Amino acid sequence: LREPGLNLRVVQLFRDPRAVHNSRLKARQALLRESIQVLRSRHRAEVRGSPHQQQQHLQLPLGPRLGGGGGGGRGAQPQHRAEFFLGGALEVICQAWLRDLLLARRSPGRLRRRYTQLRYEDLVREPRAQLRRLLRFAGLSVPPALEAFVLNMTRGAAYSSDRPFLISARDAREAIHAWRERLSRQQVRQVEDACGEAMSILAYPLSGA
Repeated sequence: LREPGLNLRVVQLFRDPRAVHNSRLKARQALLRESIQVLRSRHRAEVRGSPHQQQQHLQLPLGPRLGGGGGGGRGAQPQHRAEFFLGGALEVICQAWLRDLLLARRSPGRLRRRYTQLRYEDLVREPRAQLRRLLRFAGLSVPPALEAFVLNMTRGAAYSSDRPFLISARDAREAIHAWRERLSRQQVRQVEDACGEAMSILAYPLSGA
């Protein structure tokens, strides 16, 4: 971003963390290894930042706050174990979001002009307007075929909530609030506790659960 000879533009996509957690729980087993890697990345960062921790060996986390219910740790059932690690990984993701958001907010104007944010919910509700905004930000024209493609992908007739990572035309508006039907009050409260600062900056209202 600071290289004057490089015309780099950054678009950062966000989504309501409660919806992110809901989607990740549906694919809990497929994302187990990825979630553990995310948690290990936090551990490595903490070790680098704390010299007295240099001699510690990496252990699986003992107690991330987020989970799908039930206990975590090595003795948990496979389903609860996966939910335990997915919850901990979401905490790390939200912390990374917050660092990005604060960095963008504090950056000089010349850098902020090269960076923009996009909320998934805004893209789904206003696909044409958001597509035009993004392409204008990138200095590109808006081909009619691309407009039609984006509209079709977000306004398709089908919607399969049990296959969250399937790339297909669907009515994506139904996915925005699917977490309200799937997550328990405790899960919602835990996500909001872990991600509340980032959610506030991104204008995601808390549920009050």
